[in-house]
Amino acid sequence: MRLLHTSDWHLGRSFHRVGMLGAQADFIGHLVTTVREHAVDVVVVSGDVYDRAVPPLGAVELFDDALHRLAGLGVPTVMISGNHDSARRLGVGAGLIDRAGIHLRTEPAACGTPVVLADPHGDVAFYGLPYLEPALVKDEFAVPKPGHEAVLAAAMERVRADLAGRAPGTRSVVLAHAFVTGGEASDSERDITVGGVAAVPAGVFGGVDYVALGHLHGCQTITERVRYSGSPLAYSFSEAEHRKSMWLVDLDASGAVTAERVDCPVPRALARIRGPLERLLADPALARHEEAWVEATLTDPVRPADPMARLAERFPHTLSLVFDPERAPDDPGLSYAARLADRSDQQIAEDFVAHVRGAGPDERERDVLRDAFDAVRADDAVREVAR
Repeated sequence: MRLLHTSDWHLGRSFHRVGMLGAQADFIGHLVTTVREHAVDVVVVSGDVYDRAVPPLGAVELFDDALHRLAGLGVPTVMISGNHDSARRLGVGAGLIDRAGIHLRTEPAACGTPVVLADPHGDVAFYGLPYLEPALVKDEFAVPKPGHEAVLAAAMERVRADLAGRAPGTRSVVLAHAFVTGGEASDSERDITVGGVAAVPAGVFGGVDYVALGHLHGCQTITERVRYSGSPLAYSFSEAEHRKSMWLVDLDASGAVTAERVDCPVPRALARIRGPLERLLADPALARHEEAWVEATLTDPVRPADPMARLAERFPHTLSLVFDPERAPDDPGLSYAARLADRSDQQIAEDFVAHVRGAGPDERERDVLRDAFDAVRADDAVREVAR
């Protein structure tokens, strides 16, 4: 059976104020062409179909168009909700859409009930694990303390229990939306940390033939059987070096996996350039970036006059301007944002306690801070679902 694994479409998202709906429509067209030209048997979409719980109308229309075109090919599609989606909204009409071969899996309680598809070698069971927000699903999975590893492990127990009751030789594919240990993040994913932990070990997914992951935006291989497709488009300059693609996965009669990448269309190249303004304007080596979307980081000791206008004369598609004078880490002139770069909310709060009190928090106080951050994040998730 041949699968096309994709995820993280983020329909409706912009890139630094540049609307991406046209580029997203081009990707959908490319997806449909790939399915047809590569004789794909099943499309799997591992969450974050939309960029937010209440997407703009244009994004909804594009999603509707994608469903009609995929259904028109007669190729089944299995799709789960991600942490950016409203599972309840995405799942509306799932029963009816199911009849057209589009299988939406947005209910955590149904993660042990697969979509079963067949090829000449027998059945393949597709298990959809939508994004499992620990605070919202801990009761469903009867875990004593909410955490990503605990709820995913409980969900996978249901998957393995169902698989054990099926005919010998039944192959299995799991779709999941999670941060798996060993994956490389970018700046454009929403933080899903709970209890100070965001990642879960790949071993949680043991016992199945292929795990189609979503959430991280870089295409990557965790193990031969556990892979991220990544987002089809770049959504931050941290993805400038990404090769955007989908996985074309072949599952043979024994469940062995072979996979190759299918590149996605690139609407415009990304470039990150850094240095004093005058050098950036004059350096001939930067000519290759003149038609790219550019993030320019200026290292001049004093902010130059009209830097954006001057950059735009050479790089008309400059979207981001960062001022970062080269200074020592303890320089009092270092900006507040620079001092906080790469520090988590928990670390910032602990530093604040140390600054005010003269000593950092003890272990009990760290737990209180961690629980407070988790409660706020969980409340945000509940409010977004309820919108």
